[in-house]
Amino acid sequence: MLPAVSIVDVVKRFGTLQALAGVSLDIGQGEFFGLLGPNGAGKTTLISSLAGLVRPDSGTIQVMGHDVIRDFREARRLLGVVPQELVFDPFFNVRETLRIQSGYFGIRKNDDWIDEILANLDLTGKADVNMRRLSGGMKRRVLVAQALVHKPPVIVLDEPTAGVDVELRQGLWQFIRRLNGEGHTIILTTHYLEEAEALCNRIALMKQGRVVALDTTANLMAAHPGASLEEVFVRTLQS
Repeated sequence: MLPAVSIVDVVKRFGTLQALAGVSLDIGQGEFFGLLGPNGAGKTTLISSLAGLVRPDSGTIQVMGHDVIRDFREARRLLGVVPQELVFDPFFNVRETLRIQSGYFGIRKNDDWIDEILANLDLTGKADVNMRRLSGGMKRRVLVAQALVHKPPVIVLDEPTAGVDVELRQGLWQFIRRLNGEGHTIILTTHYLEEAEALCNRIALMKQGRVVALDTTANLMAAHPGASLEEVFVRTLQS
């Protein structure tokens, strides 16, 4: 079976900054995978490269066997990305935003699925509200909805719960767990390490553009008996 995501020796520089220094890893179909590291470790550059927003200097990235450079359109169709930044169009309400996002992927008349997403993200009551009038937490929920609207097999969540309330986190993770159980591959970056510990089957730790640890969550924890994932994280980065 093809990996959901295959990253082979990816290098990226921004001037004198080495953002990615030969990153290689495979993420299997159906995995719930954590990508962790301190600020500046290269996580966002790697995700941007995966989404086709940044072109690596060398190396290859494939989504379900489709190269993100040579076969960008198909690779992007197979991917849903929730970015860190709150990017939105101020001229449309929530439902219109999701319909427009669906249209980018050639999908029409999917209001039943849109309604389901809205319900699971507690956005039903905001469906007809203009994006400008939403709080930051509500806008972040819409970003999650946009990433899911075309039912991609691979979903990337880049700090999806930063700055949102505990109730949303719980509802979001329940929904994402369900999608993972249905076969969707989930890639998560988060500063809430208890989320990664509870959710992720396997974790990669990044430091200075390199993967410094890659193993199952259980094995990482077993190597440091009695330690939390945060303590494992700190010890690995200090070694």
